[in-house]
Amino acid sequence: MFDGFGLEYMDQRHMPVLALWRQRGLFRRVKATMPSVTNANNASICCGALPEQHGITGNSYFDERTGREEYMETADLLLAPTLFERAKKYGVKSALLSSKKKTTTLLPRGADVVLSAETPTEDWVQRLGPAPDIYSREINYWLMEAAIDLLKTRPDLGCLYIHTTDYPMHTWPPEARESKEHLARMDQLFGEAAVAAADAVFLLTADHGMNHKTLCWDLEQACANRGTPIRIAISVERDKYPKHHRGHGGVSWVYCNRSQDLDAVSKTLSGLKGVEAVLTRNEASSRYHLMPSRIGDLVVLGDRETVFGDLESESDALPPEYRSHGSLHEMDVPLIIHNAQASPAPEEFQYNWQLARWIYS
Repeated sequence: MFDGFGLEYMDQRHMPVLALWRQRGLFRRVKATMPSVTNANNASICCGALPEQHGITGNSYFDERTGREEYMETADLLLAPTLFERAKKYGVKSALLSSKKKTTTLLPRGADVVLSAETPTEDWVQRLGPAPDIYSREINYWLMEAAIDLLKTRPDLGCLYIHTTDYPMHTWPPEARESKEHLARMDQLFGEAAVAAADAVFLLTADHGMNHKTLCWDLEQACANRGTPIRIAISVERDKYPKHHRGHGGVSWVYCNRSQDLDAVSKTLSGLKGVEAVLTRNEASSRYHLMPSRIGDLVVLGDRETVFGDLESESDALPPEYRSHGSLHEMDVPLIIHNAQASPAPEEFQYNWQLARWIYS
């Protein structure tokens, strides 16, 4: 799961190994799960299911039982079987490797090996050296080297799930020199992995793309300033990695103080610059296959250049280098299957969450 690897990065064509996989294997341009943020898509890909089934609707959510905003990164919130649990039924051992620690607390069920490059154990540090900082492109290289090590030394493992970080995509656009270097090095490591396990099938997709954003709204302040106060607004992008995106994302869950406030609040939100759509809970859950109990009374979608989050004032103009995701405009991602002797027909793949659902099914 190549985090943030939207089509705009793949189309830079500095990845000859992936180009060969695309040519010889199965390649599709597919859609991500909405909202286009990591946790919702990681859960969808790993479980081969939609958020209405597995329950992970974003990086953060509002727990209406406790009245607190919580990170959506614990295994107890995941309501569908993981790829690892499916594999275990067939006697297949598996491993979960991620640059980000949050993935190893969300998706570990059934995995025999769990490794976070952000917080590696001492035995991994002795094998590969200290892992680079989580806010670096180099941490993805370290993670891939760990995966290659397992491919070489653990023949008892039949399934590896590898999740990188999108910090490089948040930091550099596709055409930047640093971005091209990152993609080229990752491509080289994909090639080394294929050599290490010549009989392995490689499946690759992404959780979202990335766009430059120019405007951020604090929806709580915006609504209060317009005479329609709300209970809380939560950016679905908010997680424990603020240097990536400052917690700003292209979708927000809005909770009203009273049910009779819905129409007035919706009208206020719809009038804000950059708001592309305001949907009710029922409309959003039906349209995007979301679990209704884990989204807001209203769901606010930003346009290509607009995000939502917590600010000191009601809105903020973002700097030219700011890049984020979460909206409908970051949903186009690649899907690649290499070295499979048998797989579903190409037209069976329309979405990223369908990548591995046919395995151990």
